[in-house]
Amino acid sequence: MKVQRKHVLAAGVAVVASAVVAIGTGFGFADTTPARQSACPGSVTFSAEAGAPAATSDRFPVGTRLRVTNLDNGRAATVPVVGPSGSCVLLNAAAMDLVREPGRNVIRRNLVERLAGDAAQPGGLPGRGRQPGETRPGAAQPAAGSARPPAAGGAASSACGGAITFSADGGAPAATSGQFPVGTRLRVTNLDNGRAATVPVVGPSGSCVLLNAAAMELIREPGKNLVRRNVVEVLR
Repeated sequence: MKVQRKHVLAAGVAVVASAVVAIGTGFGFADTTPARQSACPGSVTFSAEAGAPAATSDRFPVGTRLRVTNLDNGRAATVPVVGPSGSCVLLNAAAMDLVREPGRNVIRRNLVERLAGDAAQPGGLPGRGRQPGETRPGAAQPAAGSARPPAAGGAASSACGGAITFSADGGAPAATSGQFPVGTRLRVTNLDNGRAATVPVVGPSGSCVLLNAAAMELIREPGKNLVRRNVVEVLR
């Protein structure tokens, strides 16, 4: 009789445990880490670019369609890549408004997915090689009509291609990077006004270089959240 009671008790505990797991999963208490892998590592941020929701990228060519999901609130935006930048994915203002939480300019927990059926493939359009004059997304491009050289005397070359933007992170001037390890010192120069900032890399991001707010204040022009013409140098 005691043996039967033990079996009944064990069975009851198993049923209750199964119910708890099922309820926890249904309400999001269980592990909610997405099974899918993001196409872009690190945080997602945005530029002050206007227009319909869109993105720029140093990895995906123009015409690629990306779905960016904020894992903290479940909001997602499907955007086309419309040009190059210094980030794996850099949203414009309208796209960021679709996915961000109020007051936040960086999406740290995110999922970036490349959607099937887009017009372009990495490295060029399908069925053709790179055409004369075609620029790889992410390659530095001079501003239209600009007569200024890329750097003083043309000697310096940038360690990062594309525009530079910033996060809302506070603290002393610093940067995060998907290319340079923590501790690397970078000098970032705005070629439109000659202002420069030397910053340490303090963590990872989805950009070649992503400045924090204090670093951006040192080099940007008033009202501009993007530094298009720039040189990034690795200091020894």
